[in-house]
Amino acid sequence: MVIVEFVIVPLGEKSLSRYVAEVVKLLEKKGVKYQLTPMATIIEVSTVREAFEIIEEAHELMFKLGAERVSTTVRLDDRRDKAVHMEDKVKSVLEKVRGG
Repeated sequence: MVIVEFVIVPLGEKSLSRYVAEVVKLLEKKGVKYQLTPMATIIEVSTVREAFEIIEEAHELMFKLGAERVSTTVRLDDRRDKAVHMEDKVKSVLEKVRGG
């Protein structure tokens, strides 16, 4: 399982919510598990290739929506020893916070 955090910014725009909304629609259309945060979007996919294909499509979507310049940042967590999901990582931290 690959957990991916990405940020796509159409440069020069004051408000990004309409762009983010279109990326969320794309993820939902593709059936991708995602988590929207205030500063990034996190997805969970099977392979790095799948992650980059989705991010490339989202990146190109910004140009289709009228952006003239786009900056994209990607961070991957590719774990091969066992399947770990987004919520597992959060649960592990919260258990330690609560003394578990």
